[in-house]
Amino acid sequence: MSTRRSFWAWGLESDEPTPQQRQEAAERLSKRYGVAIEAPPTPTIDQVQLRAPRIQPPPALAAFCTMETHDRAAHSYGKSYRDVVRAVRCEFPNPPDFVAYPRDEAEVTAILEWCSEANVVAVPYGGGSSVVGGVEPPGGDRPVVSIDLKELDRVLEIDETSRAARIQAGVLGPALEDQLRPHGFTLRHFPQSFEWSTLGGWIVTRSGGHYATNHTHIDDFVESVRMVTPKGLWESRRLPGSGAGPSPDRLVLGSEGILGIVTEAWMRIQARPRFRASAGMMFPTWEAGFEAARRVVQAKLWPANCRLLDPGEAGAAAGVEGSHALLIIAFESAEVPQEAFIREAVKIARESGGEIDASGIKVSDGSDEEVGRQGAVGAWRNSFIRAPYQRNLTAGMGAVGDTFETAITWDRWPEFDRTVRAKVTDALQRVCGGGTLTCRFTHVYPDGPAPYYSFQGMGKPGAELEMWAELKQAASDAVIAGGGTITHHHAVGRDHMPWYRQQQPPLFAAALRAAKAAVDPNGVLNPGILV
Repeated sequence: MSTRRSFWAWGLESDEPTPQQRQEAAERLSKRYGVAIEAPPTPTIDQVQLRAPRIQPPPALAAFCTMETHDRAAHSYGKSYRDVVRAVRCEFPNPPDFVAYPRDEAEVTAILEWCSEANVVAVPYGGGSSVVGGVEPPGGDRPVVSIDLKELDRVLEIDETSRAARIQAGVLGPALEDQLRPHGFTLRHFPQSFEWSTLGGWIVTRSGGHYATNHTHIDDFVESVRMVTPKGLWESRRLPGSGAGPSPDRLVLGSEGILGIVTEAWMRIQARPRFRASAGMMFPTWEAGFEAARRVVQAKLWPANCRLLDPGEAGAAAGVEGSHALLIIAFESAEVPQEAFIREAVKIARESGGEIDASGIKVSDGSDEEVGRQGAVGAWRNSFIRAPYQRNLTAGMGAVGDTFETAITWDRWPEFDRTVRAKVTDALQRVCGGGTLTCRFTHVYPDGPAPYYSFQGMGKPGAELEMWAELKQAASDAVIAGGGTITHHHAVGRDHMPWYRQQQPPLFAAALRAAKAAVDPNGVLNPGILV
């Protein structure tokens, strides 16, 4: 079994679908859309032809750099719909000229200093899971180096008294948890990209993770950050909180690699949960479901999971029959039994018209690891985990599908949802002759939800990217016009820049440009992102 990352698909080369699996997926699409679809062959690396490198690493850095075709192709894109379609076609017109794998902070400093002196673009790279063009080399004539932090993958220190850990930025989610587990701790941050994303990537994209309430973003876990910039080292003081001016950590969070390369961070960790409780609540309408979610979150019970799936999402991802919405509620704790909390949340949800699904209320005293893995709740969990791999099956077959997420206050939410659905549905009809649009809440706050929409339609093989761009524009225009944010947790990258400019206060944009000029005067770090 290959342990090398796939240059085009989500996961390892061993995770790439077989020709038979691709053909079976094509047959399912044919049946669904009533058109004849043939599965194109799965690409191989020997089919990839890349532009010759425009620059070579200097001798002092060559030991941790490569110009190998697989590495350059794999670092050309993230893993968005657009990225996977281009990669499955073996279209790599603008690869990095070489890839650097620094083995420690000194080598990160050396490669970044060289890039700044030589006017070479430096694109920081964590797990490569960006779905917004965040790791794609910019266009233009300047040479590009992709700086991959995968060698910086260790938990360096654990402060058990303060419950914090000093962790290198290049560690992937599973490896991070594997190193904390023997000590009885967890970071408990599980974005959908968890398997193939890194701590540093989570920090600079303000990743949204496991918790649907309270600790929703990686921001909530950051105690201090250490970052290498072209002008020197940036490191904040370890503190549980501070009122000493604007937070230096807050400027790093969401900076998307334009200010520096995060090499390590002190992160707040917690004891591994033992007590769990969960329930799936069925609602006759989508509206009744989101009213229940609002009431639960405003009661400040702080469930770990409070995810609402509209009828279309509930049917597709959780196997719920009929036209019911599904609210998944779950609690967890290392020290405190959770039964009282789940029963109070269920009581509130029932007052909004909810009924417990067939699996009932599940409560664990610490011995039952299967709580939250039965019935509709378990079906949704399994679908969520496997979702990134599903795109591998149908890439390049003409199906046009993607997701977009936002956040909006409760008072504007009903009208916002109606308008977004109408505009995206109209666009699907115009572009694809129809399609599906579903929604779920990934996170909920006392003042508003974070809805996550998924759309899919049948396009024309070979014209998918143009059709995707039209749908993406319709969705993004609707989100911004309705007063939502262009992204709740997927970051800005290159794909969202036109709408981020509309959302960003002009004076803040000027301040951010000034901050970048201070730490990156030659503009080598991820140009074209945020500023």
